[in-house]
Amino acid sequence: MHPPRRAALGLLPLLLLLLLPPPAPGAANKPTPCQRCRGLVDKFNQGMVDTANKNFGGGNTAWEEKTLSKYEFSEIRLLEILEGLCESSDFECNQMLEAQEEHLEAWWLQLKNEYPDLFEWFCVKTLKVCCLPGTYGPDCLECQGGSQRPCSGNGHCSGDGSRQGDGSCRCHVGYQGALCADCMDGYFSSLRNETHSFCTACDESCKTCSGPTNRDCGECEVGWVLEEDACMDVDECAAETPPCSAAQFCKNVNGSYTCEECDSSCVGCTGEGPGNCKECIPGYARELGQCADVDECSLAAKACVRKNENCYNTPGSYVCVCPDGFEETEDACVPPAEAEVTEEESPTQPPAHEDL
Repeated sequence: MHPPRRAALGLLPLLLLLLLPPPAPGAANKPTPCQRCRGLVDKFNQGMVDTANKNFGGGNTAWEEKTLSKYEFSEIRLLEILEGLCESSDFECNQMLEAQEEHLEAWWLQLKNEYPDLFEWFCVKTLKVCCLPGTYGPDCLECQGGSQRPCSGNGHCSGDGSRQGDGSCRCHVGYQGALCADCMDGYFSSLRNETHSFCTACDESCKTCSGPTNRDCGECEVGWVLEEDACMDVDECAAETPPCSAAQFCKNVNGSYTCEECDSSCVGCTGEGPGNCKECIPGYARELGQCADVDECSLAAKACVRKNENCYNTPGSYVCVCPDGFEETEDACVPPAEAEVTEEESPTQPPAHEDL
């Protein structure tokens, strides 16, 4: 029994597709040929897992296996795996599958026992779009430091596992050197032998060091100073000339300092909040150890002096306002009735005298 096949399109279109150069910067992040091949293999392997416990789907399993051979190695199972590899909308996956279906079938029916690693057989040896881990480039050469532990295990080999890159090492943070076996400034070697090198961060006070504490510094970091064989924090806020402006206070932190704004009620300050003001701004006075708003409207001396005028306290000041319906004059807030009387009593042009 042979399962229905998709029409074979041949290898040439796929090989042209797989060997295209990587996309230019700014282009869509299309997968590399190796990534496309690895993705197909990963889906195939997942399909093998998903169908591992199935059989022919009903009837007498013993008869089916005797007559049709075991489901485990059958073309029926292969077809089920192939049918689940690509979403219908994934054009590139379906195009690749159509072009490579015969290769996958050959591996399944004839080569699986000899080459149990589908990725190595399909992507590395057959299509030649990938390399084995620890190798790179068109000829799958070993990465710097060898294929077993490229870059001493402390970096990434350029092109690792692909037909690209130059095999050079891009070191992880803390490591440097062609093989990423040396420690950067700010790190010390906590373990090193013929095969392994581990770098550990120095104490924050050290620019260079030989161990983990502030007494192991070879050179102090900026903002720290050597005192009694240890790197100690410099208190920049204690300097004779303060590093912050008059409207700020200095806050010391390890290796540096920050300038924080004084409270809005302060004229100069020594710390955070109204309790650390050097002086209070106008409209505020020291009360219970901190600058508090003065309620000018409650003072013995009236703040609003016009007749009928209302006083309203505001932060640091006050406002004088006539009540609703009152008219404002220079000397008073005049009720509506008094305003009408005032208008009626205002002087007018006397009548002209008649001739006698």
